[in-house]
Amino acid sequence: MGSSRASESFEVHRMQVEHLEIAALCADPANVRVHPQRNIDAIKASLARFGQQKPIVVGAGNVVRAGNGTLLAARELGWTHLSVVRTSLEAVEATAFGIADNRTAELAEWDEPALAQLLDQPGLGDVGFSTREIEKLTNDAPATATQPRWTEQFQIVVECAGEEEQKKLYERFIEEGLTCRLLVG
Repeated sequence: MGSSRASESFEVHRMQVEHLEIAALCADPANVRVHPQRNIDAIKASLARFGQQKPIVVGAGNVVRAGNGTLLAARELGWTHLSVVRTSLEAVEATAFGIADNRTAELAEWDEPALAQLLDQPGLGDVGFSTREIEKLTNDAPATATQPRWTEQFQIVVECAGEEEQKKLYERFIEEGLTCRLLVG
């Protein structure tokens, strides 16, 4: 694998958290991620319960590059300030970062049996899942509840000479009981 442009140009810098007035923050006009009211309500519930646990990212002119949903929710809660970190990315790079930030989060998956166990804990409270979603997860959980749960995951990427080799390895690993995902790059 070749090195990416980001790793070649990455400079280590210390992020400094600032506390800015919400009135000084601008939603990203290039943000193409929409926030339905259910999403805003979930963010509001999280902010109300836990406070702001991570800063949003702002660029030039205090434009929010990551955290537009948090900004909307904080406004609805009547908050006056938010914690932010600044990015030096500009123009198309700032837009690209905003898209990548949203997309990488979207590509994550839930470990549903482990999530079901966590959601079944007494006192957990509202963490953004509807009662129906929790019931579906916990009702589906017994079929996999006998599988061991690990607190850590270890992954390996195997580069194959072609699709056929990838298919054979995938089938072999599945037969051996390993959890696998096919990647094409």
